[in-house]
Amino acid sequence: MADIPEALPFGAAPEVHGRGLRLRAWDPESETDAAAWLRGRSDPEFRRWNTPLAPERNLAEVRGALTTRLREAAESAAVTFCVADEATGAILGQISVGAVSRPMRTGRVGYWVLPEARGRRVATSALLLATRWAFTEFGMHRLELGHALGHEASCRVAERCGYPPEGTLREAMWEAERRDAFRDCHLHARLSTDPEPDLAP
Repeated sequence: MADIPEALPFGAAPEVHGRGLRLRAWDPESETDAAAWLRGRSDPEFRRWNTPLAPERNLAEVRGALTTRLREAAESAAVTFCVADEATGAILGQISVGAVSRPMRTGRVGYWVLPEARGRRVATSALLLATRWAFTEFGMHRLELGHALGHEASCRVAERCGYPPEGTLREAMWEAERRDAFRDCHLHARLSTDPEPDLAP
């Protein structure tokens, strides 16, 4: 198992390839990247299950957010990947390894998929790739995955990718579009010592 690096070269977030996908860094200077990020984070289905801490309202705010993601990667605090089709380069979604604790070798994964890419197991493939990278290249020992109670699609993705449910965290997430009301969160987790699911691409 690799140690968690104290720093990654700024702007040089790793690339991960496989299962027909390319996981790469988001580019704050790319209009295509910024527009895809804004569309994904504004999507009604995303907002049904997630209330961002700092929602972006325009492309300028998106560029600031993406610049922050690069800085976090440089500091090994979190790594946020753009999920793209390996053949066409089309952006399909996002996956991240965040809330990194270097002493505990833990982190938390999160993901979203653009509407036109849903139903193709993009989230499953991206989660498998990011999990393997986090365990073998980034030094993680435990990865957690939380989703709002009732989000059955995310629950299925977690279980397919070898993240068994561990319980319910009471009122651990905001209600949709609220910051004054809370809802329960279903917690899954996977260890570096757990077997990797044998799922065909």
